[in-house]
Amino acid sequence: MAFSLRFMLFLSSLFLASSISDAKHYSSYRPKALVLPISKDASTLQYVTSINQRTPLVSVKVVVDLGGQSLWVDCDQTYHSSSYRPARCHSSQCSLAKSRSCTQCYLAPHFRPGCNNNTCDIFVENTLTHTASGGNLGDDVVSIQSTDGSNPGRVVTVSQFLFACDTTTLSQGLAKGAKGIAGLGRSHISLPSQFSAAFSFPKKFAICLSSSSTSTSSNGVLFFGNGPYKFLPDVDASTILIYTKLFINPVSTSMLYFTGDASVEYFIGVNSIKVNDKAVSLNTSLLSIDSSNGYGGTKISTVDPYTVMETSIYKAVTQAFIEAAASMKITRVSAVSPFGLCFSSKSIHGTRGGAAVPTIDLVLESESVYWRIFGANSMVEVSNDVLCLGFVDGGYNPRTSIVIGGYQLEDNLLQFDLANSRLGFSSSLLFSETTCANFNFTSTA
Repeated sequence: MAFSLRFMLFLSSLFLASSISDAKHYSSYRPKALVLPISKDASTLQYVTSINQRTPLVSVKVVVDLGGQSLWVDCDQTYHSSSYRPARCHSSQCSLAKSRSCTQCYLAPHFRPGCNNNTCDIFVENTLTHTASGGNLGDDVVSIQSTDGSNPGRVVTVSQFLFACDTTTLSQGLAKGAKGIAGLGRSHISLPSQFSAAFSFPKKFAICLSSSSTSTSSNGVLFFGNGPYKFLPDVDASTILIYTKLFINPVSTSMLYFTGDASVEYFIGVNSIKVNDKAVSLNTSLLSIDSSNGYGGTKISTVDPYTVMETSIYKAVTQAFIEAAASMKITRVSAVSPFGLCFSSKSIHGTRGGAAVPTIDLVLESESVYWRIFGANSMVEVSNDVLCLGFVDGGYNPRTSIVIGGYQLEDNLLQFDLANSRLGFSSSLLFSETTCANFNFTSTA
């Protein structure tokens, strides 16, 4: 009996040692990349994901804003977490967020997220409703799945993820159930920057929005970190990317900002536009960013559902499209708002790349580097009989001359390499016989 007891104690000690070893291995695990699913809200056309945050963990639905500076959530309602910590004034967290103000809270006598004395503030913006306010900066636990580029892997945790608390009022206009916005912009406290710093992987992220024509259960995907970015059946989209330079607009494009702040949104250099390989006559000065006021240029957005063009650019492109469509015997019909150019679908054939219509090329730093937009990304089905060009008139003298919207991004993989300030883009994945909905979210961990 004594021998049996000693033997059992020996086995128990081995098991405990093994468990501790496994725990250390798990805690020291450093993923090479992370992954989140993205879906499209049919009623608002917003792209949404869920962030697992707090202690205990809560799944928080948020809208994805490619040009947002941070994660912000509604802290007015049901925010309960034992790990939440306000960012104290003049702390390193406040410096990282470039905070320039502190707050005193008189709304409640008790400690709660979003209402703490001696806490620094940052500007928080709802880019969907074009409203903004000051929000309290704090940190809390965030967990996310790692990936090898083919499947999700084990869950990893960032214990002090910086975000902003704001009010329920600012959340108005977001997709149903959404409690805030996940910013992917070029700032130190955006999701890509914080995940890169936490796990020491390259400061890159890639986004692949699922097509509007797929079912609501077919998710697109957001990667943080380097490739591969694999889609079924066996397509590594990181191997087919074309690269172009990312530009920094020296003047902030946010609603609230301090003088001298640069924009955190992503701009590319469009030098010209072609329709069916024929150059469109444009006022090319609009294609450059005016460094004195930040006007002009081309940016990429997940907030704008369709591409928006300054009026003279829009008119030139649509006129060229009308002429090219006529030569293909495509019948024009009455416009359907918000679009200004529509056609009879009966006169348009289908192809692997969508509707067989004139192609639109955004020509970048050279004639050989261009982003080609095929029918799947240019034509929007508004009824069984009508397809409309998914570009809208942005008026004269807009803040940005061209805003490439979400519809034009769907089933295109975009990699934002922040360290090297370049964009990798795949053009339509349909020609590689896959889609953004084909990432295998079945975990192998």
